[in-house]
Amino acid sequence: MGIIDTHTHIYEPDFDNDINDVITRAKNCGVDKILLPNIDLNSVDRLHNLVEKHPDYCAPMMGLHPGSVTLDWKEDLKQIKENFSKHKYIAVGEIGIDLYWDRSLEQEQKLAFEEQLRWSIEYNLPISIHSRDAIRETIECINNVDKENLRGVFHSFGGTLEEMTEILNLKNFYLGINGVVTYKNSKLPEVLTHTNLSHIVIETDAPYLPPVPYRGKRNEPSYTVEIVKKLSEIFDCTQQEVIEKTSHNAQILYGL
Repeated sequence: MGIIDTHTHIYEPDFDNDINDVITRAKNCGVDKILLPNIDLNSVDRLHNLVEKHPDYCAPMMGLHPGSVTLDWKEDLKQIKENFSKHKYIAVGEIGIDLYWDRSLEQEQKLAFEEQLRWSIEYNLPISIHSRDAIRETIECINNVDKENLRGVFHSFGGTLEEMTEILNLKNFYLGINGVVTYKNSKLPEVLTHTNLSHIVIETDAPYLPPVPYRGKRNEPSYTVEIVKKLSEIFDCTQQEVIEKTSHNAQILYGL
């Protein structure tokens, strides 16, 4: 069993000039599968095109990113949802709440998130959650909809011990760990010592958040090897154990 990059955006324009090389490097580094969450209406075709070219390697999700929520979110969601009748997806994503830059559309983000949570139940699919500076609000929305039947990943987790505990208390959710865990000033390694690999999946969030030693460069799935190395240090186990456990978690959650 190889690595599964559970969250990456390699269909974005950043990869237009060398996407085949990016995928080749990922395969050569032991990445067995790449999971692709959608962002907005403009990214849908790009995502589908990449999956069509690599159907056995790239697996799509569909959703509206909280950073793309506008006052027209209802119409945008209507168009996004139409894709579920035309394509097969492994999850609803990337969805959630982002209060890092701007709180002016907080209510719209919450309503859009809860609507997409209902899709998860309707289609019996897991969710890929974006919760930047909004873990508490995100959990409130999950509780509002149906915490017993919702399942998924808190993508790019970098929260506190208390926040991690709240997430894991939901029972059906994993922590998506990416390059942030390798950063010198990150408190994430210490937080993770209070859990174990049974709650973790690996991701890159490429082209964003490249791990050390690639900071400042465009991120890509092959860099997951650095996340594996760091997790093996945190949990005092072999890199293969990290790969097998986190990939098993991804397979179970996403039905791979």
